[in-house]
Amino acid sequence: MVNLEESFVGKKMMITGGLGFIGSNLAHKLLSLGADIVIVDSLIPDYGGNLFNVEGIKDRVRINIADVRDRSSMDYLVKGQDYIFNLAGQVSHIDSMKDPYTDLEINCRSQLSLLEACRHHNPEVKIVFAGTRQVYGIPDYLPVDEQHLLHPTDVNGINKMAGEWYHILYNNVYGLRATSLRLTNTYGPRQLVKHNRQGFIGWFIRLAVDGEEISIYGDGTQKRDLNYVDDVIDAFLLAAASEEANGQVFNLGGEPVSLLEVAKLLVELCCQASYGLAPFPPEKKRIDIGDYYGDYSKIKALLGWEPKVPLREGLKRTVEFYRRHKEHYWE
Repeated sequence: MVNLEESFVGKKMMITGGLGFIGSNLAHKLLSLGADIVIVDSLIPDYGGNLFNVEGIKDRVRINIADVRDRSSMDYLVKGQDYIFNLAGQVSHIDSMKDPYTDLEINCRSQLSLLEACRHHNPEVKIVFAGTRQVYGIPDYLPVDEQHLLHPTDVNGINKMAGEWYHILYNNVYGLRATSLRLTNTYGPRQLVKHNRQGFIGWFIRLAVDGEEISIYGDGTQKRDLNYVDDVIDAFLLAAASEEANGQVFNLGGEPVSLLEVAKLLVELCCQASYGLAPFPPEKKRIDIGDYYGDYSKIKALLGWEPKVPLREGLKRTVEFYRRHKEHYWE
């Protein structure tokens, strides 16, 4: 089993999208493990980048405001890195349908820019890519494993699928070590909660903290699996440190829970909040995938990963974080 306490001491790390939700949490963890970190983020409005996310560590990391689509910047920044955690991306399914060209640029062209920079200037680097369960689309069966057909329901899913497979292609053809994690609904501190276009859980948490009504589309019985961000960070670290992960894609996942159950938990934690059912907006109904929960037995068997933080505990930690730091995450 990989010893994460020893794997990253003194190693050079680059985190794209490092001022965002998962990237910033990863930076905090890597710094505690003794890594030398450079954060790359474009700070595009509404994408999740937030300088407060690195409060407390900003003097101990290097921050480079750059766009991953900029090949010359990538050519320079990838040099000398031991690991690259590639989390830069556009993750809103709704935005991808409204503006497919921007989604294509950020989720496809940017991935090629980074991979080409690594191929020419740092072929020894290890890359871990933030993929998504959205590549599966509407499940043919549950739980969804990595052998499930890929048939995304939106532009974002198609472009994220392409971005993932660029990484696997460069691993297989050029020997550039790469792994992809197909993330499901990740939640926790430092998540974007300014709007509801990046998944339901962040918006549910914001409404609960404000003591407002959580609107659940449909009948509330649709199931999802959720991972607390600390568990997701562990998966990134295991994938980076394990040579067995090279060229592989892995599902993350957890126990399935209905959206109604999630709302009830948040109402228990935020007693002024409430919940109610609402009709699906047409633009969301068209790309809704129904029930989804993943089979994570592959990453458990190969890398020893499984989620550890129970949903109630994770939501409690998250609510407490936003109560303390609300002014940095609300408009």
